[in-house]
This record gives sequence, structure tokens and C-alpha cells, in this order.
Amino acid sequence: MAQETLEKRVDMLERRVEILEQLPERVTAVESQIVQLRDEMRSEFSATRQNVREEIRAGDEETRRTLREEIRAGDEETRRTLRGEIRAGDEETRREMRELFAASERHSRVLHEDVIARIAAMSNGR
Repeated sequence: MAQETLEKRVDMLERRVEILEQLPERVTAVESQIVQLRDEMRSEFSATRQNVREEIRAGDEETRRTLREEIRAGDEETRRTLRGEIRAGDEETRREMRELFAASERHSRVLHEDVIARIAAMSNGR
């Protein structure tokens, strides 16, 4: 029995040694896979960063285009509004000028008639 147990123990030790002998190869394989994974991750992260930069640039360009269009539209609306206000102001200014001219003309006639009346009075007084 002791012999049988010894044989089993030797068999078990041999199997363990075989497993341990394979261990360096397996560790090397895992190490190789880790290196490969690291390279793939570095490459993917780099590609992701590049994609994000391109998307940001595209978004920036879209934002710039949109803002330019909005500014142009706003500028045109501002021009239209100002033109309307200037026209309205011009009409108001013309109306005020006509009123002032008419008032000045009336005042000039009154003064003229007063001067004529004074001249006539002075002529009659001689």
C-alpha cells in the first residue's frame, strides 16, 4: 500500500512539474497578449482623440457658419429697420421744416405789413 501511495504521489508530482514547466510559456503568451492589448488600446485611443478633434472642428465650423448667417440676417433686419426709421424721421423733419417755413413766412408778412404801415404813417405825417 505504501508503494501504491508512493506511486500516486510521484504521478501527482510529475503532473505538477509538467504544469509548472508549461507555466513560463503561458506567462510569455499572456505577456504577449498584454503588450498587444496595450498597443491596440493606444491606437484606438489615438483614433478616438482624432475623431473627437475632427468632430469639434466640424462643430466649430458649423457654429461659425450659423453665427455668420444669423449676423447677416440680423444686419439686414437692422438695415431695414434703420432705413424705415430714417424715412420716417425725414418725413417728420420735412413736415417740421414746412411748418417752420410757413410760420416764418407769416411772421415776415406781418413785419412787412408793419413796415409798410409805418412808412405810410410817416408819409402822411409830413
